[in-house]
Amino acid sequence: VFSSMLCREQHFHLPLFSYWCRLLKEIPRFHRKQWELVYICQALYERGYLREGLTSIGFGVGKEPLVSYFASCGVKVLATDLDLFKAKELGWVSTGQHSNNLDVLNELKLCDHHKFNDLVRFMNVDMNHIPTDIGSFDFCWSSCAFEHLGSIRKGLDFVLNSARLLKPGGIAVHTTEYNISSNSKTLDNNPSFVIFRRCDIELLDDELKSEGYQVEPIDFSSGEDELERYVD
Repeated sequence: VFSSMLCREQHFHLPLFSYWCRLLKEIPRFHRKQWELVYICQALYERGYLREGLTSIGFGVGKEPLVSYFASCGVKVLATDLDLFKAKELGWVSTGQHSNNLDVLNELKLCDHHKFNDLVRFMNVDMNHIPTDIGSFDFCWSSCAFEHLGSIRKGLDFVLNSARLLKPGGIAVHTTEYNISSNSKTLDNNPSFVIFRRCDIELLDDELKSEGYQVEPIDFSSGEDELERYVD
């Protein structure tokens, strides 16, 4: 169902959207962050990566429910987020979008407590400086995180570095902000967030392929339904 693509209103009307919301204990709504959670789950599920015995690493996980759900599938998870001091500086703690331990990652009880503790580890990781000895994984993911690394170039470098952590046959699924109004003017070199253009995504596509990775075809269609015509 999902290739590399943009969020579109039609996705919210698919039966799979309410299916994943139910599993994640979310109330379905037209919200891009919720779409990102559904997208990551569906992308991994339909490619066969949500099964017992696989290993994964999540970046900038905050308090998202994916860590708990993946563990409930039998996946070993290394959940990572920025250290508490840096997160406070950037405002992630005051807005409730940061985790610093395992306790907050199973608040919704998506996974049995004992199973969760057996399968999930937590580690403070700066996405701009991923430790070289962090390990290798069957899949990695991030949800709306790599636009917060300071620049467009740093965001692209993160995706490249995360791919290098994958075992042969592994998969990376990342979501991010996307500029639909311009392929030239954008927000860059900003500590809060940047906005990637089509040219940036195409550059990333080229750089990944040059290192031997496969990138699924990118669908840049932004949709033509009512919500796509509304500018927030």
